[in-house]
Amino acid sequence: MSALITQTLLQPERSLALTAAQWDLLVRQGRRANLLGKLAAELASFGLLERVPQAPRSHLFSALAVADQQARAIRWEVRCIHEALAAEDIPAVLLKGAAYVMAELPPARGRVFSDVDILVPKERIDHAEAALIRHGWSSSHHDAYYQRYYRQWMHEIPPLMHQKRGTVIDVHHAILPLTARIKVNTSALWDAPVPLSAHENFFILQPIDMVLHSAAHLFHEGELHNGLRDLFDLDALLRHFGKNAAFWADLLPRARDLGLERPLFYALRYTHRLLGTPMPEQVLANISQPAAAVRLAMDFCYMRALQPEHASCRRFGTPAARFALYVRSHWLRMPFFLLVYHLSRKALLPEKRVDDATNAQEAVGGQAG
Repeated sequence: MSALITQTLLQPERSLALTAAQWDLLVRQGRRANLLGKLAAELASFGLLERVPQAPRSHLFSALAVADQQARAIRWEVRCIHEALAAEDIPAVLLKGAAYVMAELPPARGRVFSDVDILVPKERIDHAEAALIRHGWSSSHHDAYYQRYYRQWMHEIPPLMHQKRGTVIDVHHAILPLTARIKVNTSALWDAPVPLSAHENFFILQPIDMVLHSAAHLFHEGELHNGLRDLFDLDALLRHFGKNAAFWADLLPRARDLGLERPLFYALRYTHRLLGTPMPEQVLANISQPAAAVRLAMDFCYMRALQPEHASCRRFGTPAARFALYVRSHWLRMPFFLLVYHLSRKALLPEKRVDDATNAQEAVGGQAG
């Protein structure tokens, strides 16, 4: 059975019949899933927000205010990032939440953020990092091992934090780790990105690539604390872009070109099953599927894990399902021996925070040139 937050987001008019106890549960589930702002935005769009009882309405107004403030902050942050990179003529593609906000796409309504993600050409990533450092960002979170971990094996450099604003930016050169079992044709993402209005040399992904990247992020990286929110992002993108028949005709061939057919299969399967996302049956029939035993195992895990991390949503096997998907995400990210080395190092020698800004700058400067 789906969570109350899922039921209400799919059918906002159900909120009119909720009891006080159900409203209390709904707010708690929405907060745990980072979907309270989205719920407020949905209720507002249906003209229902003012009819919510006073106590939960206060929480919803607060969540909506936070989401609106974050959207304004994202626009300012993108402007600052653009200023830093434009001076060096470095192109960049905005990813995920920042792209949704700047393109005013449906997933942006009421969404909350933790960072800004951008993609730059691999051959320019050192220059991009140096430019951002000159404009106030700093890589001060990781010790020498984690600097190496990111730069040698991952698809991004260590996260950069602005020294004054405290905002975080993830700078990617690929959309999955270099050591991942799935090899993505990242260079193809630069074939036809969509220019971002009023931001020269800044882009967002074309619609199909935006869906495929969102699918890869959710069903490969294993960040399930926001899993249900990310599934709603996919649902909103598919409903929005799916109005164009050409989107569905081109979706599967493009997924094959990029090497992302399997994440797309899971994205379509669970948006359809959990959220009722409409899609042509022909697409589901033609996509490559894993073996039946694998499908059963993944259904067991994802039908439990793609729920709010709240006690009311816990079913038999939920902790085991989340742990299994966590292990799977690491298995997909690295070869076995490298994974053992990394997890052993992580367990025995916890990450060392680099508090000395000078040391951090030196650690980065050696790479950024």
